[in-house]
Amino acid sequence: MSVRAIRADITTVAADAMVNAANQHLAGGGGVDGAIHRAGGREIMTELSERYHGCATGSAVITCAGRLPTRHVIHAVGPRWRDGEHGEPEQLRSAYRRAFKLAAENGAQTVVSPSISTGIYGFPIVRAAPIAIEEARAALAIAETPLREVTFALFSDADLAEFESALA
Repeated sequence: MSVRAIRADITTVAADAMVNAANQHLAGGGGVDGAIHRAGGREIMTELSERYHGCATGSAVITCAGRLPTRHVIHAVGPRWRDGEHGEPEQLRSAYRRAFKLAAENGAQTVVSPSISTGIYGFPIVRAAPIAIEEARAALAIAETPLREVTFALFSDADLAEFESALA
């Protein structure tokens, strides 16, 4: 069982499940969310609109992966950063926990995830990376989980450095 961090375009990383940093409306968007929808194709948005009517912050939902190199996309909604005093760390922790739980419930052995909420939502990566790593390790430690590997695919060298620091 392992947790690792790589610098990569998440849409090119093969895994059983891919986590998407989604918004509450599940409406697609910019950043990772937009990249996943563009690479995966219309099937993902079609399934989102047919099955779900939004998703609360700190929660997650699952869909097909369209043309992505994965079986499922798990749309996890992280918090917008205000000041860290409005439940943001707990909401981020919950978003990862629910995403990894959905992956396990759907038989995933490998999961690839971005750094949730650290882009336009403004969550400081120095605070987000340890939360992400802790939740990945906790998910892998659950008895009888099918999960075997969580890979964080990060967009920049700076983000990768923060995750590598949190892994150490």
